[in-house]
Amino acid sequence: MNPVNYLYLAALLFTIGAAGVLVRKNAIVLFMCIELMLNACNLAFVAFSRMHGNLDGQIIAFFTMVVAAAEVVVGLAIIVSLFRTRHSASVDDASLMKL
Repeated sequence: MNPVNYLYLAALLFTIGAAGVLVRKNAIVLFMCIELMLNACNLAFVAFSRMHGNLDGQIIAFFTMVVAAAEVVVGLAIIVSLFRTRHSASVDDASLMKL
């Protein structure tokens, strides 16, 4: 399979994730769309790495996965805190958490 096809797939996945971030209001769906965008970037990094014949893109994709795991932990903690106080996971209610 041609690596350019993987780049097209990465662009499609990134576009779907970006549209989800812009359209949706639920915080959990928002974080899933951000994860989809990060995975699309990882796919592009690995495809470029394969096209150029080195491992740099795969190493960057690994570090991106580590950052994404940390983002999930912090994001879910914020969502749980928001849900406990407002009984809703809507990002419109996030501004109400200010003291």
